[in-house]
Amino acid sequence: MINRDYIMETIGMVEKNKFDIRTITMGISLLDCASEDGKRSRQKIYDKITKKSEHLVKTVEAVEKEYGIPIINKRISVTPISIIAGSSGDSSYVEYAKILDLAAEAVGIDFLGGFSALVHKGFTKGDEILIHSIPEALAVTKKVCSSVNVANSKVGINMDAVKIMGDIIKHTAYLTREKDSLGCAKLVIFANSVEDNPFMAGAFHGVGEYETSLSVGVSGPGVVKAALEGVRGESFDVVSEVIKKTAFKITRAGELLVKEVSRRLNVPFNIMDLSLAPTPEIGDSVARILEEMGLERCGTHGTTAALALLNDAVKKGGIMASSHVGGLSGAFIPVSEDEGMIEAVKKGAITLDKLEAMTCVCSVGLDMIAVPGDTSASTLSAIIADECAIGVINNKSTAVRIIPVYGKGIGEEAEFGGLLGRAPIMAVNKFSSEAFIKRGGRIPAPVHSFKN
Repeated sequence: MINRDYIMETIGMVEKNKFDIRTITMGISLLDCASEDGKRSRQKIYDKITKKSEHLVKTVEAVEKEYGIPIINKRISVTPISIIAGSSGDSSYVEYAKILDLAAEAVGIDFLGGFSALVHKGFTKGDEILIHSIPEALAVTKKVCSSVNVANSKVGINMDAVKIMGDIIKHTAYLTREKDSLGCAKLVIFANSVEDNPFMAGAFHGVGEYETSLSVGVSGPGVVKAALEGVRGESFDVVSEVIKKTAFKITRAGELLVKEVSRRLNVPFNIMDLSLAPTPEIGDSVARILEEMGLERCGTHGTTAALALLNDAVKKGGIMASSHVGGLSGAFIPVSEDEGMIEAVKKGAITLDKLEAMTCVCSVGLDMIAVPGDTSASTLSAIIADECAIGVINNKSTAVRIIPVYGKGIGEEAEFGGLLGRAPIMAVNKFSSEAFIKRGGRIPAPVHSFKN
């Protein structure tokens, strides 16, 4: 039952601790939009997206106002465009990105994900065309996000794809150089990508999903930190219990809202993504949660252990609160989107190597990392390969969203704006990985991947 105390507690979480629903994302299947005629396919895509989501924003805003809980982003994910556009005779898919952007603008959403390709084992014609279209597509659109899955635990790491993505990131950075290489902030490279992820830039609507569905990504780092302030000096057993109980409350609030939106739109509720998603605002930081556990600064020794506890406790509490947990779930550690992480980088507490270690136990991976603009494509590819190895060996989702900021170097800062925040330029290893990346081929799956 929902009583006065629960209502007042939720109001307090919103007003004092920056609790919000980070996103409600509508997934839309475009499988019936494929056509040999690219122009016809794009018209079908535009018509379907705008029809299916025409009431999404106003419905979400009505529920947000009625319940008093902020819903920050309204988003759409679609079937990977490499699958849909592959039927056409087009030699570039930039026009598909443009039509997605027009549809996103028409319905008033914040981001649209699905300019994507799944190439963990190999490439189709459509995959190759889409990947080579990414730099221009992200340069000429505002709301379109792109992702490429280059590895999974069943087949290993497609190192040919990893090599290509280093070049693609560099080209994207150059084409958006006037905006601190912002295009790269809309591109993520995955290992073990999931088909029901509501978070950008990695969202796409998988082929095993509903025709149309709604998924929600909750937030609440500030709420968790506030809860931990009440148990300073207590054991980690107590810390874990407090986080679990807090995650339970956050998840229940999120599910209540998305089910109401689902009912009003008559669209199936899909999944709850439990990820703690920070923002650049003070008091909304995952790094500050870790420091509340007793670390002088996020990044010092003990940080990986603290993050492991946080991630596990969030999932345990959320799973108790919802029967439909999915997406990525856990704790994001994007540098530019977390004021505590930004401060830790500036203080020298966090390096790229430490972030990589932290990704072994968190939800995704190296997220919103700004590096010098002259970082080589092979170094970017090697960073991707390392992160993919963590995902493949540990059978978890990992990803890289890295931004070589054109014209800037260590000690400078990139400004992305909004939820994307700002990022200090971080150093990369000065030694070359070029000969390693040039080998190509496929790094085989680990022996424990064979479970049939």
